[in-house]
Amino acid sequence: MERTDNSSGQTAPLISVIVPVYQVERWLPRCVDSLLAQTYENLEIILVDDGSHDGCSGICDDYAARDGRVRVIHQENRGLSGARNSGIETAAGEYLAFVDSDDYIAPDFIEALYELIQKSGCAISQCRFARVRGEALKDEAGDAYRVYRGACLMEQLYGPEEDATYFVVAWNKLYRRELFVETGIRYPLGRIHEDEATTYRLFHAAGKLAFLDRALYGYFTENTGSITSVFSRRRLQWLSAHEERIAFFRENGYEKLLPAAYRKLCDACITFYFRCTEDVEEAETLRRELKSRLVGYRREGAAWIRDLPLRTRFGYRLFSVSPKLYRQILSRIQEI
Repeated sequence: MERTDNSSGQTAPLISVIVPVYQVERWLPRCVDSLLAQTYENLEIILVDDGSHDGCSGICDDYAARDGRVRVIHQENRGLSGARNSGIETAAGEYLAFVDSDDYIAPDFIEALYELIQKSGCAISQCRFARVRGEALKDEAGDAYRVYRGACLMEQLYGPEEDATYFVVAWNKLYRRELFVETGIRYPLGRIHEDEATTYRLFHAAGKLAFLDRALYGYFTENTGSITSVFSRRRLQWLSAHEERIAFFRENGYEKLLPAAYRKLCDACITFYFRCTEDVEEAETLRRELKSRLVGYRREGAAWIRDLPLRTRFGYRLFSVSPKLYRQILSRIQEI
């Protein structure tokens, strides 16, 4: 499905935008309205109603009745991964984008990322995102972009936290649909941290990525303060995703990234350990498991952890012996 761009005489391919929908009736219209307002008009907007019990089902159907570009999938709850996968299987577009249903995008989000793919020859383009609470995204001009390739692209997953997040999340990007079709890559069902388990595989398949230095995606955060979540055993799925990533790196020639990969795993064990406060279910069991995992990661990744700074390696050893003493010394260092 194509349309003619009257300004250039060229055909513009169909782009499918996949929106997983679950219990977001308050925010869904804002999201869909931002999609319908895109300057790139040849869109297929796939709303995947993932078993919502609020008014989302009716809202989705109302939009489909009003605009022929909107398609609705109603399904039993399968989680975020299941909703994205249903959209991938249904999509007819040459390109795919994902937008979470409580977020919203700038009017030229699709157009800018599509043009970037055309200019760069990449199979994936992405932009920055802004944390928003409902305000309009700032109108940013400019077309400066960077292209990351191979191991350098994978390395961005281990940069400063905010920068790494730009790369790992699914929803600030435009993908050639063939990446999913030819590789069979899908989001893992029944798991959280599904982006951590998937994006690096797409990077490997694409080979390179173009990064547009504009914040065209609005990541909605309702609270103004720091966001804390109740810790539970499910959070350990983050560790599993990174274990899988390390195995993938070993199999596909990314060994130089293993020091950073093991460091991230070990650091996460320590962070998670101290989030297991007494009000967390089975806290003591989780703490023992996290301490044991860190010891195992140190042993398994010894050949690469030795490339980390001495104080980092000492910290891991100290934590393995006494998490309490580790915390006391870390607090003292931070005070100094």
